[in-house]
Amino acid sequence: MSGRVALITGATGHLGQAVVKRLSQDGTTLAIHYYQNEALARKLREEVESLGGQAAILQADLTQESGAEKLIQGVISVFGQLDILVNMPGAISNKPWDELNQSDWEGIFRSNLESSYFCLKQALPTMRSRKWGRIINIGFHLVEHLGSFPGITPYAVAKTGLLILTRTAAVAEVANNITVNMVSPGLMEGGNLPAGLKLKPGQIGKAEDVGEAVAFLASEQARAITGVNLIVAGTWKM
Repeated sequence: MSGRVALITGATGHLGQAVVKRLSQDGTTLAIHYYQNEALARKLREEVESLGGQAAILQADLTQESGAEKLIQGVISVFGQLDILVNMPGAISNKPWDELNQSDWEGIFRSNLESSYFCLKQALPTMRSRKWGRIINIGFHLVEHLGSFPGITPYAVAKTGLLILTRTAAVAEVANNITVNMVSPGLMEGGNLPAGLKLKPGQIGKAEDVGEAVAFLASEQARAITGVNLIVAGTWKM
């Protein structure tokens, strides 16, 4: 996507790195966001630049709206535009649901839901002015089922809220040629897998699969797709 500028928030995570590398293959100019891991962000930028791509790293605390505003304005200041936003942050807690305190809930909500909302809200004005935009939120593959999630309750609730936000924004931005979609990974190779889990080859996805899904939804070929939750989870638990 030569000529397009993409911001990947939470880019230093396992999935974020895969998205950065995949989008760089299409010639997309990349704004690599990090919160604490500056060394890894710099390494990602160097990888992109070594392959002839263009990238910048930007730090921000996205749990505060002021941080999201700083980040979006930073991208526009560096590159002059923002066309694609990929919201990657996603802290998770495995604390039993009936032992959670206020801080537990607030931390997960800020990371998984509020940060994405703040970035989406701040990115919309520049996308509206250009009449083109792609917003891709990263979800959770089981949110469509509205089941029981006793070990990850705040995470599941936050990702369900993010799906509702995705579909709300998708409807609202149709006239502005801005698509808003979600990519929802399941268990991933190289991620945190449950102890003792026995899997057959191909049952779970790879980070690169998420990168491919994001790249497609960010492309011109996906111009007629909006409000969709694309599940990338292999066949595990289907």
